[in-house]
Amino acid sequence: MSSPSRPAENLGPLRGIRVIDCSTVLAGPFATMLLGDLGADVVKVEPPEGDTTRGWGPPWVGSVEKGTRTAAYYLAINRNKRSIRLDLSTDDGREVLRRLLRGADAVVENHRVGGFARLGFSDDVLRELNPALVHLAISGYGTRGPDAGKPGYDFVIQAVGGLMSITGEPEGRAMKVGVAISDVVSGLFGAVSILAALLGRERARTRGPEGGADGGAAGDGDGQRIDVSLLQSTLAVLVNQAQNALVTGTQPRRRGNAHPSIVPYETFATADGEIAIGVGSERQWAKLGPAIGLPELGAEARFATNGDRVQHRDELIPILAARFATETSAAWLARLDAAGIPAGPILDVPAAFSTPQAEALGMRVPLEHPVLGRVDQAGIPFELAATPASIRTPPPTLGEHTDELLAEAGYDAAEIARLRKNGTV
Repeated sequence: MSSPSRPAENLGPLRGIRVIDCSTVLAGPFATMLLGDLGADVVKVEPPEGDTTRGWGPPWVGSVEKGTRTAAYYLAINRNKRSIRLDLSTDDGREVLRRLLRGADAVVENHRVGGFARLGFSDDVLRELNPALVHLAISGYGTRGPDAGKPGYDFVIQAVGGLMSITGEPEGRAMKVGVAISDVVSGLFGAVSILAALLGRERARTRGPEGGADGGAAGDGDGQRIDVSLLQSTLAVLVNQAQNALVTGTQPRRRGNAHPSIVPYETFATADGEIAIGVGSERQWAKLGPAIGLPELGAEARFATNGDRVQHRDELIPILAARFATETSAAWLARLDAAGIPAGPILDVPAAFSTPQAEALGMRVPLEHPVLGRVDQAGIPFELAATPASIRTPPPTLGEHTDELLAEAGYDAAEIARLRKNGTV
C-alpha cells in the first residue's frame, strides 16, 4: 500500500464517477466507501462538528492535546474520500452543496424522511439542479407507513426486524449481532442500488429516446431516486429464516450456534476449547464418523439423511459432543481437515486477521495517515481482475479538502476566504 503522499493508482471501474456523501454514521458512509474503493471520487460533506462517528470512542487514534483525537469507528468506513466541512443551515452552505451536486453523478444522504427536502433539496430541486443525478436516501423505517418518521438506529431495527429474536442461546435472551449488521447490509444494498442506477442511466443513453442506438449527451436525464431503509434491509437478510416463518406461520427457534435446518452444523467443546463444524452434505456426513472414531454412525437409520438428522438432532448432538470432549481442538481439527470436513477454531478478531489465509488474501492493509500515523485498514473483499479496487487515501481529517473542493466548484480565493470568515466552511 502506498503512502498518502504517493497514493495508489486509481484503476477502479468507477473512476470518473463523483459521489457526494451527505450521510453520517455507518450505513451511508459504508456504501460510499465501497464506491470509493471501486474508484469513485467521494466527497464527504460534513457538518461543522464533523461526522458523529469521529467521537464514537474509545478506542482513539491521535490525541486531544494536538486536536487530532479520532475514533477508530470513523476510520473504519471513510477511506478513499475527500472531506469538506459545510454548514448547511446557511444560505452560503446550501449554495456550495448545490454547486457540488450539479457536477455529481450520485448523492447519498440519511436524513429523516423529508429532512433533505426541508434543507432545500427536494426531489424536484435535485432534478432541476442535475437531471442525471442518482439520489440514494437511507432511512430507518422507509418512506411510508406509521413508523416512517421515526429515527432509525441499528440496535432497535435488529429488535423490530426480527433479527434479535433468532440470535442467542435457545433458553437465553434475544441478542443483537456483534456488529451493526442492519446498517452494514443497508449500506451494501445502497451501494448495489447506486451501481444499478448508474448502469441503467448509461444504458438509457446508449439506447436513445426511441430505444435505438443513439445515446444522449453527457448531462442528460435518467437520474432517479433510490430509497433504502434499515428495516427493509434487515427483513430481507433474514433469508431462509424468513422463508421458514412464511411457509409455516411460526416463529423460528433460537438455536445459539446450531443451524435450523442442517445437522451437525454448530460448535462443540473439546478437551481444551471449542471448535466449529459444518457438515453440509451427505458425502461429508459419510466421512465424519470414521474421522472421529465413530464409524457406526453411518449405519444408523435415524441419522441417514440430513432431514433425519434434523429430526433426531437431540439424539445425535449429545453423541458427538461426548466424543469431541475427549481430545484437544488441534487434534480434532487435524482429523477433520484430513477428511475434508469443514471445521475451524473460534478465533478472536486480532487472530482472525493474523491467520496465514487472511494474510494471503491481503485482508490487513497497512496505511499511513499524514496526521494520525499508522491506521491499518480491513482489506477489500472483492477482487476485479481488469479494474481492481484499491485503498488509495486514508480517512480524511475534518474539512481536509475544503479549499480544493471549493476551488473545483468555481470559488476563487476571495470567496473561499469569505466563506471561512463567516463560518460556512
